[in-house]
Amino acid sequence: MSEAIKTFFSPSVLGPEIFYGSSVALFLIGLYMVLVKKNLVKIAIGLTFIESGVNLFLISIGYVWGKTAPILNKTLMMGTPSKEVVDPVPQALVLTAIVIGVAVTAMALSIVIVIHDKYGTLNISKIKELKW
Repeated sequence: MSEAIKTFFSPSVLGPEIFYGSSVALFLIGLYMVLVKKNLVKIAIGLTFIESGVNLFLISIGYVWGKTAPILNKTLMMGTPSKEVVDPVPQALVLTAIVIGVAVTAMALSIVIVIHDKYGTLNISKIKELKW
């Protein structure tokens, strides 16, 4: 990685606030899509935005500037590994959340397909007008 890129992504230039702000922005965009949009596909995409915002926030909280990935090698084992690596638990939790999120998105989109086949529309307002 070049020195300019390392300098740009250093804590003094781009601190953790950019990641916190990005995660809040993703969450709010997803919340807007879920609450305002009438198309079921757009609502499913909004749920994905919310999930991405939460995952980015969890990763941002779990990261410590200046530490390395929790992959132990011979050089790292010579020192004190716990002081030189990032905690791997938030990374594992977010990886699990990503897998669950993909499954939830697939299930939501399959429900959207079934609703479209049954009612012929994806507009919530038109679906609410129909009688059971």
